[in-house]
Amino acid sequence: MDDKHIGHILSVRGNVVEVEFQEYLPSINDILIMRDDKEVRLQVYMSSDVGILYAFCLTGVDKLYRGAEIVNTEHPILFPTGKIMLGRVVDLFGNALDGLGKIDTERKSPIYQSGELGVSLNVKQELLTTGIKVIDLFAPLLKGGKMGLFGGAGVGKTMLLTEILHNVLGTSGGKSLSVFAGVGERSREGLELYHALNDTRSLPFSSLIFGNMGENPAIRFLTAYAAVTLAEYYRDELGKDILFFIDNLFRFAQAGNELSTLMNVIPSEDGYQATLESEMASFHERLSSTDKNYISSIEAIYVPSDDLLDYAVQSIFPYLESIVVLSREIYQQGIVPAIDILASSSVALDPLYVGDFHFEVALSAKNILKRAENLERIVSLVGESELSKEDQITFRRARRIKNFMTQNFFVAEGQKGIKGAFVPLDVCLKDVNGIIMGKYDRIPEERFLYIGSIGEIEHAGESAYFNG
Repeated sequence: MDDKHIGHILSVRGNVVEVEFQEYLPSINDILIMRDDKEVRLQVYMSSDVGILYAFCLTGVDKLYRGAEIVNTEHPILFPTGKIMLGRVVDLFGNALDGLGKIDTERKSPIYQSGELGVSLNVKQELLTTGIKVIDLFAPLLKGGKMGLFGGAGVGKTMLLTEILHNVLGTSGGKSLSVFAGVGERSREGLELYHALNDTRSLPFSSLIFGNMGENPAIRFLTAYAAVTLAEYYRDELGKDILFFIDNLFRFAQAGNELSTLMNVIPSEDGYQATLESEMASFHERLSSTDKNYISSIEAIYVPSDDLLDYAVQSIFPYLESIVVLSREIYQQGIVPAIDILASSSVALDPLYVGDFHFEVALSAKNILKRAENLERIVSLVGESELSKEDQITFRRARRIKNFMTQNFFVAEGQKGIKGAFVPLDVCLKDVNGIIMGKYDRIPEERFLYIGSIGEIEHAGESAYFNG
């Protein structure tokens, strides 16, 4: 290697390393290796001063020292691609984490690529049905769209995301592939996901890339880009429709903030890195669809202190077509999935996309739930019996709708011992419309909890409840 391509380390701050080159400055995103130990890798991130650069350390910092010589490889991180990645669990560098042996492929792609604006799919917009009643009814997702699952700690984001992955992949018949990016979450959850996909025979159609919370912020930050690179390959080279899942997108923003702090970059007024919006844009613009195949993304987003106004959370909203908000209060009531129906929304909930019947049922149900919410305070003070007859009917139908939106999940079968349910959209619409119209007013409210369809009540020998 020409000495002109050799630099040396000036300082080490956490996982950020300051390096100096006298000539031939490396390009942004180039990988640097230590001359004494080629296993130590750094990635150039930004300029610090004349001839001085900030770089992320992608391996342990214990081998770094001031004055150590580093060599510019003149290429960015290359992530392995190809069919060989299906059914595998890997890290940012393509190293196997599943104990199934080394991934042997020469096909690799740089994790940094410019997003290409795909040809519009508006010619034929189709719904991506998940089999989860509350999502398909109130926050439907279009194929090629983006859905965000917002919620604080422990309200069921990961379980909901995993159930969507299981249901959609299981009904695609191999026509779709999935890429899962585990960014900054617990390794235990990754193991549970792996077993869930394996048990339901969905693993051969999936690729999992992990940078869990135990990794340094540079690894967590870059894992999201590696996963997008693989999704783009499956879309363009294999000609498949892609389901892209990321858990958790807030951790991606958080990792960028940690790195920014170590580099002494002046933060924005809200305390996050000044580059947050551009980082979110560069990530989302690559999750685009073409005229042949689409990428649909489902993103779990942690909401710190249950505050949806947090700036990192707000920076994600502009890229989403479907917004699903999970509520701690609803979760504490024992309702799963704990989705706040009135706070959730979707651009697809429009007659143009879902049809008149679906739109009218969803709108009517939301109106009933909103009216019932306004009556809650009266009921808590003086009791339901003090409401007018009409308000009592509205209040009770709202509770039936909320109870009917509960559902048993396939991915929770091992924990609850109860078989999961995939509910077709037409069945859900028919049953909710029946509740709205008063067809099931004689059925006790608690009987609507955790059933797939109202027909299950009749099949259970309780036909006396039905008034026709």
